[in-house]
Amino acid sequence: MRLVHHERNAMDLRTTPVHLGLGSRAKPVEGFTWDPEVLQAYSAAVAADGAEGRMVMIFDGDGPGDHWESHPAGDELVVCLSGSVTVTRDVDGVPDRVLLGPGEATINPAGVWHVVDMERPASLLAITATLGTGHRPRTDTRPTERVGTPSPEEAP
Repeated sequence: MRLVHHERNAMDLRTTPVHLGLGSRAKPVEGFTWDPEVLQAYSAAVAADGAEGRMVMIFDGDGPGDHWESHPAGDELVVCLSGSVTVTRDVDGVPDRVLLGPGEATINPAGVWHVVDMERPASLLAITATLGTGHRPRTDTRPTERVGTPSPEEAP
């Protein structure tokens, strides 16, 4: 995984997310995967951006999400590009569902646990404050124990 400083070619946001950082900088993240070691390397590489750093990525899917997540450092913008997407937030133990169609968006507030379900083949664009993001397995309708990669402050 490495941040590219001057990318001039087209890139696929499905495989190469872009990090938005301090100074209005946009840097593609080459070699990104959801592997814990890569996530830790990404967190370390962008740690200086703190809560202002954002990851921009497109996700394709079909079916229910397999995990809850929370972004304590800032809000997350979720934009449905195609298909149908349901975002469910856990608001004080009560599910808050938002159905999105193409071109529609919602904001997941900082620190709120949420899960994304794609009703049929769908694509979404997410702009996420990644610092300290937590993941929890989806075993029922509400989040349970925390699992995931540590924030830079928690990393060994």
